Amino acid sequence: MGVFWFFLLWALSLGVLSNGLTVNASSRPKAVKVGAIFTLDSTIGRVAKVAIEEAVKDVNSNSSVLRGTELIVDIRNSNCSGFLGLVEALRFMETDVFAVIGPQSSVVAHTILHVANELKTPFLSFAATDPTLASLQFPYFVRTTQSDLHQMSAVAEIVDHFGWREVIVVFLDDDYGRNGLSALDDALAARKCRVSYKAGIPPGDISRSEIMDILVKVALMESRVIVLHTSSTTGSKVFSVAHYLGMMDDGYVWIATDWLSSFLDSASPLHSGTATDTMQGILVLRQHTPDTERKRAFSRRWKELTRGSVGLSTYGLYAYDTVWLLAHAIDSFFSQGGVISFSNDTNLNSFKGSSNLHLENMVVFDGGPLLLKSILESNFVGLTGPVKFSRDKSLVYPAYEIINVIGTGLHTVGYWSNYSSLSIVAPETLYSRPPNRSSANQQLRSIVWPGDSVRTPRGWVFPNNGKLLRIGVPRRVGYKEFVSQVSGTNTSKGFCIDVFTAAVNLLPYAVPYQFVPFGNGRENPNYNKLVEMITTGQLDGVVGDIAITTNRTKIVDFTQPYAAGGLVVVAPVRKRNTGAWAFLRPFSREMWGVTAVFFLLIGIVVWILEHRINDEFRGPPKQQLITILWFSLSTLFFAHRETTVSTLGRLVLILWLFVVLIINSSYTASLTSILTVQQLYSPIKGIETLRDGDDIIGYQVGSYAQHYLIEGIGIPESRLRALGSPEEYADALLRGPKKGGVAAIVDERPYIELFLASQCRFRVIGQEFTKTGWGFAFPRDSPLALDLSTAILTLSENGDLQRIHDKWLTTRACSSDNTELESDRLHLNSFWGLYLLCGIACVTALIIYFFQIILKYRRAATNEQVSSGGSHSKRLQKLISLIDEKEESTRDKKRRKIENSLSDRNREIDMERNSQRHSQVSSQNGFNTRS
Repeated sequence: MGVFWFFLLWALSLGVLSNGLTVNASSRPKAVKVGAIFTLDSTIGRVAKVAIEEAVKDVNSNSSVLRGTELIVDIRNSNCSGFLGLVEALRFMETDVFAVIGPQSSVVAHTILHVANELKTPFLSFAATDPTLASLQFPYFVRTTQSDLHQMSAVAEIVDHFGWREVIVVFLDDDYGRNGLSALDDALAARKCRVSYKAGIPPGDISRSEIMDILVKVALMESRVIVLHTSSTTGSKVFSVAHYLGMMDDGYVWIATDWLSSFLDSASPLHSGTATDTMQGILVLRQHTPDTERKRAFSRRWKELTRGSVGLSTYGLYAYDTVWLLAHAIDSFFSQGGVISFSNDTNLNSFKGSSNLHLENMVVFDGGPLLLKSILESNFVGLTGPVKFSRDKSLVYPAYEIINVIGTGLHTVGYWSNYSSLSIVAPETLYSRPPNRSSANQQLRSIVWPGDSVRTPRGWVFPNNGKLLRIGVPRRVGYKEFVSQVSGTNTSKGFCIDVFTAAVNLLPYAVPYQFVPFGNGRENPNYNKLVEMITTGQLDGVVGDIAITTNRTKIVDFTQPYAAGGLVVVAPVRKRNTGAWAFLRPFSREMWGVTAVFFLLIGIVVWILEHRINDEFRGPPKQQLITILWFSLSTLFFAHRETTVSTLGRLVLILWLFVVLIINSSYTASLTSILTVQQLYSPIKGIETLRDGDDIIGYQVGSYAQHYLIEGIGIPESRLRALGSPEEYADALLRGPKKGGVAAIVDERPYIELFLASQCRFRVIGQEFTKTGWGFAFPRDSPLALDLSTAILTLSENGDLQRIHDKWLTTRACSSDNTELESDRLHLNSFWGLYLLCGIACVTALIIYFFQIILKYRRAATNEQVSSGGSHSKRLQKLISLIDEKEESTRDKKRRKIENSLSDRNREIDMERNSQRHSQVSSQNGFNTRS
């Protein structure tokens, strides 16, 4: 048994495994080897190679990191080829390499990460920014730089900040470009913006003529905001061709992703100065790294090392930190007992000996899951700032610098971070404050745009393709003052046309358009169909008396309303004579009834409260009944002669007199209006009357009123009748529903105002029951709708809109405009609060009164010992007699008290006088006796 353990330990010390590879049984080997795959002669690769080599030197010179273990990085060139990258990755898998730095290209990453998954080897990329690489499909991929998901969010924030709604994306048509475009599309959609045109550039070497063909198509588009997401080689050619085509002039907006900042940062100073000649005014994104003393020291070291042959870009900083990240992870791996060991992949056993590829030589890294865990749990501060991963394996605190190319320099105009969005303050200073993403807090410094313009470009123009905008115009039959076609031509005229023309003239650019009449000319067209023609592409816009409704706003965009167009009811009215009973009209029947009841109620309540203590409310039943009626009615004129003695009675009477004062004032005002102002009467009181009745209702052909009455109000379609002109309106209203006409017409206010200007026999009944307006319709997200809205507001502010209105719609008013529709009667709803207060006072007073009566009854019952005997009838008689019993008032009690006091005083005086007299008599008698 001892011999067995001896040989086992000897075998482990030699590290002999079944696959022939040696491993070091010690947890801290003398050296560890990792691989690196990237394109050495690329813009990023030239910088990354130097940065990785310097990072390896720094790691190995720091004994506290790997604690005596040497880090060796084997660098291989992928030549930006997915195939060559795969080959180099397979070659690594045949060695003792257990982690790989790279790949640089997202295209190469998509190819070789399947190998990483199979052999459990972590790949740490400092430059592959494709957002889809972070998916669950590639668990052994670790991105040590920022994802394009954040970069495209920054681009979308910039677009939204300047109010642009459409962008054109010129992208490299590979995994890197397509997936970046997809992320930008989603970010723009979240801000109600969109990509209007996508121009893909084939990967690889492309000629200037091919780029020119692509950019010529871009120049014919409407949008002038162009996002360029390519490689440095292709992007430089794009800017050169764009400059040649005049696409770097005023009005254009170019936003380049971080490929350009990397290209300019890594170029030598002499070359970078000439490279920016064709890029003036563009915006560039750069991954933000905090400005620290350690970073500045490394920059000085870099300049001494490279002697200006290559500049330091952010990708170089991320490559440097990637080496340190891997070193810290390896140290943690060993500290947790990890061992660098490999085993055969059972899935490759079937290829053994079947070909010359020797796939069976590739081995699985047994410590892959533990090393991956150590990498993702790393937390240190590098040249790029905090190196720490979130739950989705992304670096924390993603941030970008927004750079403006001016002259030969790059000027930072702001920052973007997912913490506070756009800001002119560095993101690291904002992390200690509460996040503030309000629109007021989103700021950028002033920008010099292409063409040396400091004015923010509009972001779009009309396509320079020689086409005119097709603007649909309804061919109306009635109310031609609003819009009508000039006979024999395709031109139109009217109020709406003049407003549109005036608004277009205020735009800072020319709008080529032509009017396209819509309708047969015999009846008003269907406006819903006219608007729908915009969505089908048959029209580029619609101008006319187009009501802005909910259903229409779902498919098109409207300008600012230039006229109010809510629905109203118009009906015939007739004069109403006052008559002999006009004095009853101020109050409704309910009001008269409740008022009469309260007059009687107040009389009864006051009688109850005063009956026992006030002689004026006592006497025979007939006299008391007359007193009640007389007292209650006399309060109407404040002429009551009976005085109230009790406190409760006075309280009730005060409140009642206040109610009577209000009622008198209201009645007088209403009756005065009835007798002095000419009244017009209509049995229809508004839309509610039409809804609850069964009369025929008219509407204008083509108006949205039909849909609203059916869907919104619930009126059956059988009760609706289409009318086409003002003459038909008047005829149908005069005939009425009994003679084949209509009881009322529901239409938009502008039409009704024009109709009533010459028809004095009709009036608007009730209030406007919808709030809408007229606007010009354009396709969704059309910038023309926004600009025309601004122009319409300008017309309204400077008075031109009112002048156009007066030109077309101001006519002679009716001579009978001094008449008014019958005023509403005074209803109970206006006074129920007063009656409620008065009723509460009455009930409260009665409760207090009867409570006092009950107390007196109980005391009387106790004294006479009624409670101990007697029937219920006797008790009731006792209670009624107590209620009817005359009780002295407080004034009578005081008078009797004074009288009793005086009588007692007089009695004392008399007794004193009698005593004196008796004494005198006694003295006289004694004197007589002595005599």
